[in-house]
Amino acid sequence: MKKDKAHIHWYPGHIAKAERQLKEQLKLIDVVIEVLDARIPLSSTYNDIKKLLGDKPRFLLLNKSDLVETQEIKLWIDYLKSVTGCKVLLSDGKNSFNFNKIIDTAVSLAEPKIQSLMAKGLLRRPARVMVCGMPNVGKSSIINRLTRSSKTKTGAKAGVTRQQQWVRINPKLELLDTPGIIPTRQDDQNAASKLAMVNSVSENAYTAEFVARELLEILDKKYLAELREYYKISEIPTLENIALSRNWIKSAAEPDIERTAKYVLKAFRDGDIGKFILDDLPDKPEKE
Repeated sequence: MKKDKAHIHWYPGHIAKAERQLKEQLKLIDVVIEVLDARIPLSSTYNDIKKLLGDKPRFLLLNKSDLVETQEIKLWIDYLKSVTGCKVLLSDGKNSFNFNKIIDTAVSLAEPKIQSLMAKGLLRRPARVMVCGMPNVGKSSIINRLTRSSKTKTGAKAGVTRQQQWVRINPKLELLDTPGIIPTRQDDQNAASKLAMVNSVSENAYTAEFVARELLEILDKKYLAELREYYKISEIPTLENIALSRNWIKSAAEPDIERTAKYVLKAFRDGDIGKFILDDLPDKPEKE
């Protein structure tokens, strides 16, 4: 399929299927952990999550928080709490901080359902919890940390988790790992571009040049000083200027844009340029 440089294409049949499977599994679980990418707290949100989940209790987990600035993410936590009414926790998928809190929060939110079952004469059972979120936000890595094992397949490519499976966390909690959810059509191309920037979209769906240019435009507006410091250039940090500053030249003295675009995206994704949040923080809604 030909790539449109100005559009992110949504292609994957298995992700659409995952949403249908998730709906089928919802009747089995008590609590949902919605995992977001801390670098794009809004763009990594599934807009129809409440419609999808119904009245299931849920809390938010801002993952990859080691790649964002601490004070800035605190503002986002406050905002997300105010607009969702959900508890918001941080995780980076690598260190163990907050994982006991994650488990305790899930068990606590499931307790009303457990008590309701026990009131009907059933024995107490573990809380049944589902992890959901966009591809590559770190769901499988979180589960591996929770279980202190590597039984759940993980990888750097978007959509690596294909099959649902139960994972026993401890005697109080069982967790259902699910494939990442993503709309089969994305009307908001700004959000689509940001998902590509953090590697939540297959590389087959976009060109590196287009996404890298979009990324540099955002960083130029929000983090220009850090951007120029990292690339050690005084000019506007475009792909062309970055390529020329590194002497990445093709034949006919043309800058190697493809190489530079991939370099820019990797440096951002690895946190080398700096700790950035790409989404703009909205104003908190006024209380009635």
